[in-house]
Amino acid sequence: MLKNTEKSFGVVAILIHWVMAISIFFMFGLGLYMVELTYYDPWYRGSLDLHKSIGMLLIAFLVIRLIWRQINVKPNDLPGSKLEQTAARIGHFVLYALMLLIMVSGYLISTADGRPIAVFELVNVPALPWSFDNQEDIVGEIHFWLAWALMVSVAGHIGAALKHQFINKDGGLVRMLKVNKEN
Repeated sequence: MLKNTEKSFGVVAILIHWVMAISIFFMFGLGLYMVELTYYDPWYRGSLDLHKSIGMLLIAFLVIRLIWRQINVKPNDLPGSKLEQTAARIGHFVLYALMLLIMVSGYLISTADGRPIAVFELVNVPALPWSFDNQEDIVGEIHFWLAWALMVSVAGHIGAALKHQFINKDGGLVRMLKVNKEN
């Protein structure tokens, strides 16, 4: 099933979730690695180009994911107290907000000098026609802390999925791992 049902996520939602999750972990690791490189390191330029290109693809995936989420049925919430339900909604909102803010801040860092972002040397994403003093440094600091905040939020998300799967035994994790063909 491509689309979601009231009982499970569809193939599209599952694929987008895991492609983004794996890419974001990779980007976090690459970002930590990149900040340790010097200008003269042979991988300095390549790592920046790769980070920018994947970042632009992630923006596209996030937009697709948000649209897909709006046009699809939302699977029923997992069982839990009112507090858990509220925490889940807030947690998902925080994850989406942090992803968006990280991607926007990455774009602002990359285009601070007025040059476009070359996405795998296939397409250029233009820079905004304006910037501000020290944009790269200021937004770079924000980007760094947003990335760490996302990792903390992801840890909470993983913890909640594991709790649902192994303590509540309600199949919370399995919903995002396989499509329920019985629907």
